Amino acid sequence: MKPMKLAEDTVCMPAAANARPIDLVHLSKYTLGNRDLENELMGLFRAQADVYLGRLAEAADDADWVSAAHSLKGSAKALGAWELADLAEFAERGATVSERPQALDEIKAAVAAVNAFIDGFRE
Repeated sequence: MKPMKLAEDTVCMPAAANARPIDLVHLSKYTLGNRDLENELMGLFRAQADVYLGRLAEAADDADWVSAAHSLKGSAKALGAWELADLAEFAERGATVSERPQALDEIKAAVAAVNAFIDGFRE
């Protein structure tokens, strides 16, 4: 499957050479270094991401699709999950109806990578 092309005006955050699914520097700045808050945000993300994936999969119309993608984008940005945020932004702003199944597959894969990273980080 070929990767989706982001909209030309999508702003991507810089990625490290061996980029992790979550930018821990961003997350630490966002939480002022509070590890308990970081863990709480990661747990909230895990719960919310499943809801947003379900809403994307069951979107009855454009408004439902855009709303779910927008919500997922915000959750991803809060954690510093830049790749996922970019995919969600593409889904929100640029995915045509025919591109949505592939976009959803890529979003699911990115959510799985973020969740796996969270599981390893919190252990």
